[in-house]
Formats: sequence, C-alpha cells, structure tokens
Amino acid sequence: MAEQVVYLTREGYEKLRMELEYLRTVRRQEVARRLHEALAEGDVLENAELEAARNEQAFVEGRIAELEMLLGSAEIIEEEGRDLNVVGIGSRVTIVEGDGPPETYHIVGPAEASPSEGKISYASPLGKALLGRRVGDEVQVQAPARTMVVRILAIQ
Repeated sequence: MAEQVVYLTREGYEKLRMELEYLRTVRRQEVARRLHEALAEGDVLENAELEAARNEQAFVEGRIAELEMLLGSAEIIEEEGRDLNVVGIGSRVTIVEGDGPPETYHIVGPAEASPSEGKISYASPLGKALLGRRVGDEVQVQAPARTMVVRILAIQ
C-alpha cells in the first residue's frame, strides 16, 4: 500500500517535529524512569503503578510512530508563490454566512486541523466546498447538521 501524502504548513510541520523530538528525548526517559521505579516496588502482579507506566509507555511509543509516519510522508504547503485568486491548501479564507459576522479560516491538512484555532481541514465539508473557489463566489456547504451558503470575501 502506497503512503498517502500528508499536507502540512511549515508551522504545522515544525510543531509536529518539535513534539516528536520532545517525546523521543524527554518523555521516553521520564516513562523509563517511572517504569524502573514501579518495577523496584516489587509485586509485579498487583502493581497499579507499573500497569499505568506500561500504558503510558505504549501511548508515547504509539504517538512517536504516528508522528514519524506523518512527518515521513509530509509535503510542506508553501505560502509564497501561491495563487491568491483561488482557494487552495494553505489559503486563509474569509467567508460570511448571510448577515453573520465574517469568519476567517486557514485551510490545512487533516493532521493539523484545529477548528478552535481557525484551522480547518481541506477534507472537511467546508474545506472541500471552498477549494478551487474565488472571491465573491457563493458556496453551498453540506455540513452534518445542515446545509449552509457562504460567500467568499477574501483569500490570503
């Protein structure tokens, strides 16, 4: 099975790279120390601290593997030289729904999407609907809860 490309902004790539470095250099040692201390407590069969440390180790190692896979198949979305007339991955898009207030979203890959920070995935209903559109376009979005129509005010 071929690896899928993971689209990341430079900022998103650096954030994930720093998390991976932290997990490899700091968290692994903390968990190893915790495991060592739990093993030293004796009675391995009824040692809740040992079980918790093993679970934490599994989580940390799983996250390391996930980050290595993401970063290994990442393609950086370049901000410079991007066509500002058309919404694409990496665009910052200001939209308005009806008489509501304008909202600005950064179109990113699923790995760094964070709606609370205004970062939406290109694979989300809104992201899919906006891709390839231009300023002034009215776009119908099939969201899970309802269908909405938004107008694109600006692309940065």
